[in-house]
Amino acid sequence: MDTDAVLSLMQEVAEQVINPRFRALQDHQISEKNPGDLVTVADHESEVLITAALTAAYPDAVVLGEEAHAHDPALLDRFNAAEHGFTVDPVDGTKNFVRGSPDHAVMIGEMRGGEVVRGWIWQPQHEAAYVAERGAGAYLNGSRLTMVVAEDERDAAPYRTARRAWVGRELPGLGTLELTWACCGVDYPHLIAGDARALVYNHSKPWDHLPGALLVQESGGWIGGIDGGPFGAQELGSGLISAPDRTTYDAVVAALAAN
Repeated sequence: MDTDAVLSLMQEVAEQVINPRFRALQDHQISEKNPGDLVTVADHESEVLITAALTAAYPDAVVLGEEAHAHDPALLDRFNAAEHGFTVDPVDGTKNFVRGSPDHAVMIGEMRGGEVVRGWIWQPQHEAAYVAERGAGAYLNGSRLTMVVAEDERDAAPYRTARRAWVGRELPGLGTLELTWACCGVDYPHLIAGDARALVYNHSKPWDHLPGALLVQESGGWIGGIDGGPFGAQELGSGLISAPDRTTYDAVVAALAAN
């Protein structure tokens, strides 16, 4: 499938099974995988449709869906060992979706040889399509994206974290951490737009971060481990930091280590 075809698949699936449930979910259509970890009928149905289409087009690829992984944790090991694979996050920001917030997204990432090569984020309520291809740039609805960096540090956006327990945590010499938009498919585009000075995550799953990581890299930004180590598509699990540039990334790594 070419890049536009994958995006069309996501948009069609969202129109079919996600949008009709937006602000219309019934109680029996919402459940918990773990305490506080919500899943809806829209998550399940959209993942099944997307996975079926990707598997038909790429029968030798391992498709790692968030909900499939919940039922078969060994799927992650097969993905990490695969030469070619896809990640599928059918409704990223499920809690937002359940609350009726438009800040949710459908995401797909493609990995070849341990490297993210294509990424897609579709925000159905915002009608925003983010697409990135390694070496070919990142785009929003067809327009090239470039990382926005505040020229004056006084005008810079706050540093943000997805870990609520870290909200208000001091980053020595930098500032305090504020909450992200609670959806990686929304967080990463906001970073590129200059609405966050950096994003700090305390854990990482491939379906949450592969598309956004490539989007940031192809926009001129930097992403790496919370410990200062390199970003690796097959080595996720610990924390990540994404920033507009390497200097900012290094400063956040140092500040976290100091506090």
